Amino acid sequence: MDSRFPRQTVGGWEELLQEIGCSPAPAVVVQAPEDQSPVEIAARIRSAAPGLPLILIREQWEVAEAVQLGQMGVFHLLTTRVSAEEMNLWIQRAMDVLSSSENAAVSGSEQPWKQFLVGESWPMRVLGEVIRLVAPRRTTVLITGETGTGKEMVARALHACSPRADMPMVSINCSALPAELLEAELFGHVRGAFTGAFTNRQGRIEKAHRGTLFLDEIGEMPLNLQAKLLRVLQEKEFQPLGSSETIRVDVRVIAATNANLEEMVRKGKFREDLYYRLNVAPIFLTPLRNRASDIPLLARFFVERICRQEGLAPKTISPDAMNWLISQKWPGNVRQLENAVEMAVALSGNRTVLTLADFGVLMAPKCEVGLFVLPEDGLDYNLVVDQFERNILERALQLSGGSKKKAAELLRLKRTTFAAKLKSLKIEACDTDTEEEAESSALWEAAV
Repeated sequence: MDSRFPRQTVGGWEELLQEIGCSPAPAVVVQAPEDQSPVEIAARIRSAAPGLPLILIREQWEVAEAVQLGQMGVFHLLTTRVSAEEMNLWIQRAMDVLSSSENAAVSGSEQPWKQFLVGESWPMRVLGEVIRLVAPRRTTVLITGETGTGKEMVARALHACSPRADMPMVSINCSALPAELLEAELFGHVRGAFTGAFTNRQGRIEKAHRGTLFLDEIGEMPLNLQAKLLRVLQEKEFQPLGSSETIRVDVRVIAATNANLEEMVRKGKFREDLYYRLNVAPIFLTPLRNRASDIPLLARFFVERICRQEGLAPKTISPDAMNWLISQKWPGNVRQLENAVEMAVALSGNRTVLTLADFGVLMAPKCEVGLFVLPEDGLDYNLVVDQFERNILERALQLSGGSKKKAAELLRLKRTTFAAKLKSLKIEACDTDTEEEAESSALWEAAV
């Protein structure tokens, strides 16, 4: 054991919570009483010390219980039959992970990839350590988690932390395009390969050469394309549509999905060989409801970013509003929280403090994001709706780097519909779409 942290034993809850709140203990080990819920125990300790690794001991563990505790960020579960040597081993492992995470934060607090991870909870610390270890390798990574947990942000962190950071990270959403267009986007095509292919076009895989290819919603990829992707992963080569030329590539693949790929494999909807080839380094993202201690950091981060992008004076969140944010379950996770903050900033007008009313909250014990409180003195309906729609359109343009085609895809709109909305709201946008993207957009609109 590390001599800097001598083992200390406490006998009661109050003593334990007080001790971990003020001492430099690197890990907490609790033998959970059989008559008390280990989930409640973990919740209390996580609330008092969200950054410390927690090891729980019990006579036996139920599978569902173990899964829930794992999602809460509990470092490890042991049984009462564990030997002293094994216990010391797990405590040392917890200390090593925490120590390396803190050292990385101190020695590399300006590391660019850290900007993609917001949070200080134990699950986020573990995630940062996993990224630090996996990113330098060429290993294929499969990121899983609920919708809105930030899978693309993790992929960007992996790329930024890797030796490929100076090369492009090319992304594609496998659910956003019909099968025919997805194949052309991935592998490229030569002139005349199909109707509408007027020129040769480089595919996303070739564009990611020596960089990173991020395949979002990989579970939506058709089976015939899964076989072609498997060849890319195994042989590092592919053929563009309509061509007999074989192109070799050096590309690191990161895939993401909110689907249960194991279940899809059992149902024959996803290739088993591709699943195992992708799942070399799995990363599971903890839902926001299981790391509520990160909500204040995320909310403040979104407020600051939105105000900066919109050129607004800095704003803060009132204590009541922050407590309400922390109390919510957030089924849409980080993305839903971001949308709620963006709505609150839009509705706050010139005020510098965001209140419960700005988040559309009715003063009731149970309420959901999206319920709007009409001020007693009324409001200009058209002005509020136009401003909200304007924020959405401008945000889509920002995320797409000015590309109207990509912004329209983000909002699930046709490019022509998106352009019409920009014109009706008098939003000036310098379109960065290339001729190739314009061609792809035309094909997309024809397909849908």
